Amino acid sequence: MKIAISGGTGFVGKALADHLLKNNHEVIILSRKLIHTNETDDIRYVQWLSGNSSPIQELQDTDIFINLAGESINSGRWTEKRKAKIVNSRLESVHELLDIINKLDTKPKALINASAIGIYGTSFETIFTEKDNHGFGNDFLSKTVKHWEKEADKASQFGIRTVFCRFGIILDKQEGALPKIAFPYKSFIGGPIGNGRQWMSWIHIEDVVKGISFIIENEQIQGPINFTSPNPVTMTEFGKTLASALHRPHWFPVPSYALRLLLGEMSTLVIDGQKVLPNKLLENGYQFTYSNLNLALENIFS
Repeated sequence: MKIAISGGTGFVGKALADHLLKNNHEVIILSRKLIHTNETDDIRYVQWLSGNSSPIQELQDTDIFINLAGESINSGRWTEKRKAKIVNSRLESVHELLDIINKLDTKPKALINASAIGIYGTSFETIFTEKDNHGFGNDFLSKTVKHWEKEADKASQFGIRTVFCRFGIILDKQEGALPKIAFPYKSFIGGPIGNGRQWMSWIHIEDVVKGISFIIENEQIQGPINFTSPNPVTMTEFGKTLASALHRPHWFPVPSYALRLLLGEMSTLVIDGQKVLPNKLLENGYQFTYSNLNLALENIFS
């Protein structure tokens, strides 16, 4: 298939592009910067989101669009300026993709759009599945994701299968949240974060890319899809498992008030949480490579 990825140079995008190439797909990366490619390059880069770019011709006959573009939510305090950038970057990419799709002679088979489990809001007791599409949280992250999905869902007006990948905490050795969580443990000062009872719904990067590939191949799958392991854990359990994988102690607690002072509103990412299950992936027959946290962390840090 011919597959175009926006945000393809980011954390998930790079891993996904490599996986798709290994499975003999033609991969196009949509990039803000002009990147010259040779005929021998495995990946083609097409400039977009630029006043001088017109990617329509190069994107004709694209089978699948995957939108992973958006400002990172965990690389700085959520000031009002930064929150606006987080929201606007996501909406801008969706609007541009919809405009491209509208101009294509042949419409793609699907739009697969990134999303996040933050849409559900936070809870210590509730178990969230894809059926929970009402009564979302009222915090910044929940409102942002809800707005993001609503805009992306406009692709359905073209008769296109539309999928929202609601990512949990993606685990990878080099990128994402795990290196930041692991750093204090590697320095022998890791320990419980907050009260430790908050849920952490995680997923290994390998299951992210395999899960997206699974969705591409199974055309009956549409709508919101939770990308989390079937076995979420509490933050205390996560910390103890991580400490064991790194052969470090789990003893130096980080109180909630200290994190709120340090991170501000962004502290909700580690202090609060939600227990999210990937029911639709499981119901459609996807088999997780890493459903167990201990095996996932052993693989990452081996």
